[in-house]
Amino acid sequence: MKPDRRMAIRSRQFRLRYPRFRTRPGLMPMGQMRPVVDNDTPESADYDWRVGEGEGNFILLGDRPTAGWNMIELGITHDQRSAAACITFDLGRGFERRHSIFLVIRRGKVSKRVCFVPYGTKRIRLEPLVGQQGQFRIDHFNFVWLTPRFAYGRMINRLAYADKRFQEVDEKAIVRSLKQEGKEEGISWKKLMGAYYEATFIHCAPETSYEYWQEHIEILREPSANKVARQQAQFQNPIELAVVLIPSGKEAQAAGDHHQLLESVRSITEQRYPHWHLYLAESLLEAHDGQTWAERVVARDGRIRRVTGGVGEAVKMACDPNGESCHYVMFVRVGDRLGLNSLFHIANHCQITPDAALIYGDEDIIDASGQRTAPNFKPHWNLDFLLATNYIGHAAAFAKDQLESRLQVFSREGGLELHRLLLELIVGVDETRIHHVPFVIYHNAEANRVSPERRIDESREAISAYVESVDPQAVVSPAGDKGCRIAWSVPEPAPLVSLLVPTRDRVEILKPCVDTLLALTSYPHYEVIILDNGSTCVETLAYMEAIENDPRVRVLRYDKPFNYSAINNFGVRHAKGSIIGLVNNDIEPINPDWLTEMVGHVCRPDIGCVGAKLYYPNDSVQHGGVILGLGGIAGHAHRFFPRAHPGYQNRLSLVQNLSAVTAACLLVRREIYDEVDGLNERDLTVAYNDVDFCLKVREKGYRNLWTPFAELYHHESISRGADDNPVKQARAKREVDYMRRHWREALQQDPAYNPNLTMSYEDFSLR
Repeated sequence: MKPDRRMAIRSRQFRLRYPRFRTRPGLMPMGQMRPVVDNDTPESADYDWRVGEGEGNFILLGDRPTAGWNMIELGITHDQRSAAACITFDLGRGFERRHSIFLVIRRGKVSKRVCFVPYGTKRIRLEPLVGQQGQFRIDHFNFVWLTPRFAYGRMINRLAYADKRFQEVDEKAIVRSLKQEGKEEGISWKKLMGAYYEATFIHCAPETSYEYWQEHIEILREPSANKVARQQAQFQNPIELAVVLIPSGKEAQAAGDHHQLLESVRSITEQRYPHWHLYLAESLLEAHDGQTWAERVVARDGRIRRVTGGVGEAVKMACDPNGESCHYVMFVRVGDRLGLNSLFHIANHCQITPDAALIYGDEDIIDASGQRTAPNFKPHWNLDFLLATNYIGHAAAFAKDQLESRLQVFSREGGLELHRLLLELIVGVDETRIHHVPFVIYHNAEANRVSPERRIDESREAISAYVESVDPQAVVSPAGDKGCRIAWSVPEPAPLVSLLVPTRDRVEILKPCVDTLLALTSYPHYEVIILDNGSTCVETLAYMEAIENDPRVRVLRYDKPFNYSAINNFGVRHAKGSIIGLVNNDIEPINPDWLTEMVGHVCRPDIGCVGAKLYYPNDSVQHGGVILGLGGIAGHAHRFFPRAHPGYQNRLSLVQNLSAVTAACLLVRREIYDEVDGLNERDLTVAYNDVDFCLKVREKGYRNLWTPFAELYHHESISRGADDNPVKQARAKREVDYMRRHWREALQQDPAYNPNLTMSYEDFSLR
């Protein structure tokens, strides 16, 4: 056979086996998708499409990609600060979210990811901006068919840097780990790999995609019955747990309705962890017409105790030091339910931390149809968040020895003053004994929701009682319908605050910043120190000369190459205040009491750095605190959220502890600044010096804090510019490498965040 003949046959065989390497689909707009027609305006010139309120998407036209493994290549120019795209496959039953995949979309770059195109795909849908309104242009969109081996290699490579379980592990070790887990759980290791890979891209809004998350992610994170049994067999001295059923406090559950009572008890008797006792008060059974049913249940399960009297007596029996040897007590409201592994998660955690005073987990709500909704993925221990709202809720197990002296938190009717109990518990208890397990262990019945007014009234009383012993001059007030706000007292006389403002030229930025600081700030005792890093602009120099006539302003010259850390350290050496304020030259205060709010917090002896809530000029959120590990090193919480948005679980509306805050507006006591040797001017000359500084402060035992009640505009590094040349990019890489090397463990899990929340986006979507 001639060579060209052999080549033709081989080529035809190759085409039959691999029909299409690359597919370039056409797009048909659907929903709220409109073409941009006003291309003569600067805002619209770079875009072809606009998506408005409601869902906007495209249906792919032309040849469908070959079923099997594919690489998606998608490049979109858009007007959003960050965005995600979603591709959904229709297998003949319409577009179902469970057949969706996600990509992070970065402006000016082509995003790539491996996906499996299902066999039998009828249609494919593209949502270019998931959950967002805006303008965009699709520059590049391909499906490229992959061999399975190549696809597996790409997925494993991503897991090696995007999944903390596999970081710093070679490819062979990752495969061995997946095979071992798959063998233990009876799941294909390739299916596990695909699920873990997908989790690094997934973009699930808690409000709309929780069901999808449960089906695709939670099912792999929750241990199976086999795994629970294996781990329990290795427990040394397994703990005993007491569960006390308490009233819901809702009139909706009328006498004679025992369905909710039955569901709550069933969720306990079906627990995979066997070492528990359930205490049922006779008064509760009578109120829900459950005596006859309870007799049958108690006869079947010797771990259930009927207690004569009310719920208070049941609690006393559970906490009786001379009674049964229970170690921890949980309180479950009638109608609420425990997750199948709830008690196991608590017991398993006690194997690691046997001296825990409080163990709490995540929770959600079960609606009237039985669907789980509204997940509440909580941070680890966060005292200042607890002083704003009861973020822990009922998903908590209390060490019995901590409850014995605190039984007065139960009213005569058996109701539990939970927020008060939590705040009383922390007095005299080291915070290292308070632990969080990142699993959904508690399901609140939707019928048990209380009104915001009642919830805030109860929290306000509990918080006021706690604050009275710490700062009698502090004032507790409602923060709208989200929680409470504490106005901490400012010492008399008011301490001097030195606000350091580094700058170079750009008087059009500097002047509004300084003028607004001087005109709007109501705090009585502060100085503004302008740190001039080599300005040459005549207008800038003239402005600085004129503004020095204000006795509150000084201008200091720093004529060395730009080094943000060194400039501020220089300013601190010349500052007169006992409180240091790091302030960018593109900051403008909004509310007059912004500095008073921050000073009240920073003067608390256990508080380190204090950060503010910052907005872009368009009133979207620029800084709601810093989350470690987000995007690789650190990112801003809730960036680009609307100004009025409460944030995930109201976290944009309430004071809380965070690992770090931005130095664009940061207050810290001078003694702490000196204690940690200031900003790192050797390794972090431009970026991440504030994150590094905050982590050094945290290492010294101080709590960093963010407050939404100090509001300012921030134009975000407009005077410094972007890292858009090789020198700047090399410097940026050195700073990233330093952070990863020096703070590797801290960046892997932020205690102010939750491991079930995304590390790819800044919107608290699910991971």
